[in-house]
Amino acid sequence: MIEVLAKLGRGPVFLAGEVLECVITFTNPLSASSTSASSEMLAWASAQIHCQFHASENRVALPPSDGSKHDVQAENETVFVPNRGERGQCILSTPPKILFCDLRLDPGESKSYSYCETLPIDGPPSFRGQSVKYVYKLTIGCQRVNSPIKLLRVPFRVLVLHGLKDYQFPQDEAVAPSNPFLEEEEGLKKDSRLADLATELLMVATSRRSLHLYNISNTRGKVGTFCIFKTVYKIGEDVIGTFNFSEGDIPCLQFSVSLQTEESIQEEFQRRRGQPVSFSTHARHQEACLHTAQSSFSLPIPLSSTPGFTTNIVSLKWRLHFEFVTSGESAGTCLVRGSQSEAVTWTGVEQIEVDTFSWDLPIKVLPTNPILASYVSQFSSTNSITI
Repeated sequence: MIEVLAKLGRGPVFLAGEVLECVITFTNPLSASSTSASSEMLAWASAQIHCQFHASENRVALPPSDGSKHDVQAENETVFVPNRGERGQCILSTPPKILFCDLRLDPGESKSYSYCETLPIDGPPSFRGQSVKYVYKLTIGCQRVNSPIKLLRVPFRVLVLHGLKDYQFPQDEAVAPSNPFLEEEEGLKKDSRLADLATELLMVATSRRSLHLYNISNTRGKVGTFCIFKTVYKIGEDVIGTFNFSEGDIPCLQFSVSLQTEESIQEEFQRRRGQPVSFSTHARHQEACLHTAQSSFSLPIPLSSTPGFTTNIVSLKWRLHFEFVTSGESAGTCLVRGSQSEAVTWTGVEQIEVDTFSWDLPIKVLPTNPILASYVSQFSSTNSITI
C-alpha cells in the first residue's frame, strides 16, 4: 500500500497566468518493525492540469463532436487520461509531466516531488452556473506494474483578470524591482510579479470614485434620487448606495435592492431562440420607507462568486436590481385620524392603492487577490489517495 498526498502550498485559488506549484508525496506507511513490512513499487507517476466543461442539455445546444477522432487507447486502463470518468468535455489541458519512473519505497520511506505548471492565461475562469460549468483540476496518475492506473484529482479555482496577457515584463532583470535579501527562482520571481501587477491593476480600477446620481421616476412623477460613488468593484467588496426621497412627488412605501448575476448563452448556442436569461441573487436589502427622507444599503459581493466574464458560449454580467412600491395617492391620504379629541392618534390605512416598478443598474465585478479568495474556498489545499 502506498499513500499519495498532494498539497497546494499557497492555497486552492490562482490567477490565470500564475504558476501552480503542488508538492506530491509518496509514502510507504508500514514501519520496518512490522511483521508484514515489504518494499512497494510504482511503475510511474504523471501529472496534468485540465479544464472540464459541462453544459445543461436543456439550455445549451453544442455542436456534435467529431467521432472520427475517437482515441481507442483512451479506453485502456493503463493509459493516462486525466479526465477519465468526468462529465462534459475537456476544453483545455497542459502537457503531461512525468514525475518519476520505477519508484521503490522501503517500509516507512517517503519521497516528494514538486510539480510546477503555468496556468493558461487565455482559458475561462472557474464557474458553476445554471447553464454551464468550468471546472479546473490537477490530476495525478500513478500505476503499479500490471495494474490499472489510479487517479488523484486536486480541484482548484482560477480567476481571470483581463489585461495581464498584454503586459510585457522587462527583459533585463537588473532593472526590475527585486528584494536583495531573498533568493528567488526565476519562475517564482515572475509569478510573484504577476500577482503584484494584478493587485495593482485591480486597485487602480476599483479605487476610482465619482458621483453617479439617478432620478427615480414613474409615469406619475418623481419618487426620489439614488446616489452611488462607483460602479466597478472587486469580489469581497461591499456595494453601497443611498436614496433621497425628500424631493420626491410620489411617496415611496417600500424598496428592495438585489445584487444579481445575469447568465446568458450566446445566440448561436441557445437551445431555443430567444430563451430567457438566468438570474442568480447573491445579496438583497429590503426596507419600508414611508415618510423616510433618506436611506441607504450595503450589499457584500461574496468572495466565492465569479467575476464577470465572456466566452464563446456564455456571458456573465452583474447588476443591481431595484424594485419600488409607491403610493397611488398623495402622502396626506396615507394616514387617517383615529380620534377627534385633543390627543390625536394617527393610524395607517388598512388598504391603499399602490404602483410597482423596477430598474436595473449594470455594474462591473472584477477578481481579487487569489490569496484572499483562498480563505473562503470550498476546495482543500490537501488531497490524498491510497493505491
